Amino acid sequence: MRTSWFDDKAEHPLIQEQLEKLDSFTSAMADGVITKQELAGQEQQLVAAMKKVERQLGDELHEDVTKLLVQLTAYNVMRLLHELHAERVRLAFSRS
Repeated sequence: MRTSWFDDKAEHPLIQEQLEKLDSFTSAMADGVITKQELAGQEQQLVAAMKKVERQLGDELHEDVTKLLVQLTAYNVMRLLHELHAERVRLAFSRS
């Protein structure tokens, strides 16, 4: 059964919900510290998944998926930086 990438209104991605079901992610996040080994393990899983999918793609779809991956990566980095900044602001005002 296909799991949609979007909510019912197709306004927000639901990748976060799938991420919360990913054992390697949840176990790495459990202590709040990502070790070099955990990061390397996740990179290996990512590379394996990318290689599997890449072999199945024609040129046009490969280009579209490449753009999707770049956009997803940009979003994740921007979201992380936004959340870190918001937390810094929250901490600064809570100390006042």
